[in-house]
Amino acid sequence: MKLATLRVDGGTRAVRLDGDVLVDLGYDDLGALFARADWATVAAEATGKTWPAEGADLAPVVPNPSKVICVGHNYTNHIKEMGRKLPSYPTLFTKFADSLIGPNDPILKPAETEALDWEVELVVVIGKPVRRASEEEAATAIAGFTVMNDVSVRDWQFRTIEWTQGKIWDSSTPVGPYVVTPDEVGGVRPALRVRTVIDDQVMQQDDTGTLLFDPVRLVEYISTVIRLNPGDLIATGTPAGVGHARDPKVYLTGGETVVTTIDGLGACVNRVVEEA
Repeated sequence: MKLATLRVDGGTRAVRLDGDVLVDLGYDDLGALFARADWATVAAEATGKTWPAEGADLAPVVPNPSKVICVGHNYTNHIKEMGRKLPSYPTLFTKFADSLIGPNDPILKPAETEALDWEVELVVVIGKPVRRASEEEAATAIAGFTVMNDVSVRDWQFRTIEWTQGKIWDSSTPVGPYVVTPDEVGGVRPALRVRTVIDDQVMQQDDTGTLLFDPVRLVEYISTVIRLNPGDLIATGTPAGVGHARDPKVYLTGGETVVTTIDGLGACVNRVVEEA
């Protein structure tokens, strides 16, 4: 299944993609849907109101997750381009719901930076509560996958040894368009092509099968530290090709169209707009 959160007059609705229409699932958003233990059955059987899929105004797939956990240094090529050693454990940082935007919303370039960068990422979406998960429990906790562009404000990110201030800017991080269930993408350890294209130029390209820590391992590891709740997001890291690692460095200045795509999941298509 492909599931999304649709913006409608006065709010949002959880929907399922059926051909060229979006079917109402009876909940305000996917976070509310995933809170049900039987969410998959509800989503598959719903026969509510429909809207055209073409031109739909999609919100972040989960507008208000209880947490967004991000992983740095998880593709070998990207680790090497950033001049670092392969880590023994996942490198974790966080984002907040206020950072998230829809898959077609504009990316606001903050006036405070001249070092805005792109990062295509596979995102794990959690479908049931889990803590200190075994491998099997971690696998069954994965509701599906989606796409994120982990837009980074590099000059703020590297002001200190902690990255958070470069990763949590308001209205900066596209997520979507759909949560795609594992059965549609080859299981809970999918090998999918990821790409970033900026104004028709390919900037990043890799395969999620080369992740150092795969989705199941990340759910195991993170749930050991903190409980994961339905609707929580885990961004699994970005491959080589970011602007900060280029020589000379390349950043988003405003006016570009950034397309972050993962095969089988769809694309975030976002225009970079200078924030007033």
